[in-house]
Amino acid sequence: MGMKTLQDSPGRPERAPDDDGDGQGRAGAQVIAAHLATLPGTPGVYRMMNAAGDVLYVGKAKNLKKRVGSYVKPERHSLRIRRMVTDTAAMEFVTTHTEAEALLLEANLIKRFLPRYNILLRDDKSFPSIHVTGHHPFPQIVKHRGARSETGDYFGPFASAWAVNETLAVLQRAFLLRSCSDAVFANRTRPCLLHQIKRCSAPCVGKIGEAAYRQLVEQARAFLTGHTQEIQTALAARMQEASDRLDYEEAAQYRDRIRALTRIQAHQDINLSGIDEADVIAIHQAGGQACVQVFFFRAGRNYGNRAYFPSHARDDTPATVLEAFIGQFYARIMPPKLVLVSERLTHQDVVAEALSIRAGHRVEVTRPTRGNKRNLVEHALKNACEALARRLSESASQQRLLDLLAHTLDIEGPITRIEVYDNSHVSGTRAVGAMIVAGPEGFVKSAYRKFNIKGGKPKIRDAAVAAAPAADPPADPQTFTAGDDYAMMREVLTRRFSRALKEDPARSNGGWPDLVLIDGGPGHLASALQTMRELAIDDVAVAAIAKGPDRNAGRERIYLPGREPLALEPRDPVLYFLERLRDEAHRFAIGAHRKRREKGLTRSILDEIPGIGGKRKRALLHHFGAASAVAAAGLADLQQVPGISRAMAAKIYDWFHAAR
Repeated sequence: MGMKTLQDSPGRPERAPDDDGDGQGRAGAQVIAAHLATLPGTPGVYRMMNAAGDVLYVGKAKNLKKRVGSYVKPERHSLRIRRMVTDTAAMEFVTTHTEAEALLLEANLIKRFLPRYNILLRDDKSFPSIHVTGHHPFPQIVKHRGARSETGDYFGPFASAWAVNETLAVLQRAFLLRSCSDAVFANRTRPCLLHQIKRCSAPCVGKIGEAAYRQLVEQARAFLTGHTQEIQTALAARMQEASDRLDYEEAAQYRDRIRALTRIQAHQDINLSGIDEADVIAIHQAGGQACVQVFFFRAGRNYGNRAYFPSHARDDTPATVLEAFIGQFYARIMPPKLVLVSERLTHQDVVAEALSIRAGHRVEVTRPTRGNKRNLVEHALKNACEALARRLSESASQQRLLDLLAHTLDIEGPITRIEVYDNSHVSGTRAVGAMIVAGPEGFVKSAYRKFNIKGGKPKIRDAAVAAAPAADPPADPQTFTAGDDYAMMREVLTRRFSRALKEDPARSNGGWPDLVLIDGGPGHLASALQTMRELAIDDVAVAAIAKGPDRNAGRERIYLPGREPLALEPRDPVLYFLERLRDEAHRFAIGAHRKRREKGLTRSILDEIPGIGGKRKRALLHHFGAASAVAAAGLADLQQVPGISRAMAAKIYDWFHAAR
């Protein structure tokens, strides 16, 4: 891809204090106008950035000079675009040979920077596929995610892990391919359970030869590429031959394999005649939101579907959202030969060219108007409508709960972000703090955070915060008493909000909570309030929720600053909502603690010694037999270990014996 990077923008002119109304965006427009004299009239990609260097928008253009020039008069644009122009303090440009190359680059940059003013596909989950390995004389068939870096054949993508698992189960019954790892394969001395239940041909113990196993692999490949009729016809012929020989056991095996193949083909609920490899993408808009449904068809079968809800401006048209979605979606996966869409794209030919470059073969993008392909699009569109209706209903219910919660806790203004905190530990060891986030659309799992508690009081990194008076003398930065929940909560909140003060002091990016909810009682609330005072934060509501007498759910008490504890009715929807928040934080905290504890169980005291990596650790353990023996060894003994120099031996000896 031929590209050329052009110059950055000059410094941004001062913005007049009254630069609003008709003058909105003039300062940013001047920054943009300063580039027009040197911009070429060729395809390319441009980036608009604010004074902090954050990317506001990434756009592509067939003619950079003409496209960027349209921002010079912001009054001709919507309020949203005028705001973007106003915030623009710098620009960067990259020229490309073609508009298709610009589209590919734009999608990659959007994925990298997640600009505020772009239509964004925020779901970055990878798609699973089936991998038939190619490095072993008896190939393995497994589920695969991520980069396709290993040798062999890949089939997919599948919309979900369930779809892959279902297909793998069928393939095991139909073709008897192994799923065990190479290490297990090499060390088997007798057939495993999968062979006993007729799901593996047991090549590990010689139950099948390499040539016969290869034939099974080729049959599986043929099936996964759509040649199902040929496979079933061949199996039926072999079943008949076995039956004619009166070998009814072998005939029954072929019968079971045919049934397995028939089962997976019977799952199709729409007519796939004439469709071999295609993605069907449909969009539906309502209530200022959009749902994009993607159906995957491979080898003439439905590999499942997935719904997406890209973020976009309310005035973006379905075609605009769909075109942006397709660019970002296929930046992550390889496009098929055919993409069926529900809307005619504005730059449909350019999109098709870009996808062809990405795939390495011709990709057709079309909006069918009749026939079977149109039926597929209508089916996807119906699913998009239903998914968006469910989401809007759930969002409305969630918003009502947030409004009720604000009323119950006397919080001014709407609640758009709640952060819930909890700690998990065993007698203070391997303590973990957890933060979960909820908003109008439910739990925001991408915003969850865990904190490995260090035992000291983090330094407040913002100068203005450091100068703020503290309610109490700062804690001595030593490890706190094991099990001191209050100190743990202070550490977690200090680390969370001192970073927020440094990265977003103006509270402009939506990352600040309207409510901080602590899992605990009045002591936890007091600890949280003390931390907030030390950080000079007085515009975030803080509350704590604790279980009532005998720790019975439904009798929780809600603690608020300067008020008597609230005891809501057991069937109050606000109480149920708070319980859900608290339980989710508890679940996340316990999970994070267990992972840390399990990781700790696999660590050795040797891991703590600076300069001791995996190779030296193995050498020491092979020589002495145990880490405790290494700790007790003398200097001369340590020098006898292969790979341990005299200086390293002295370092290890001093680590265990010198006063530290």
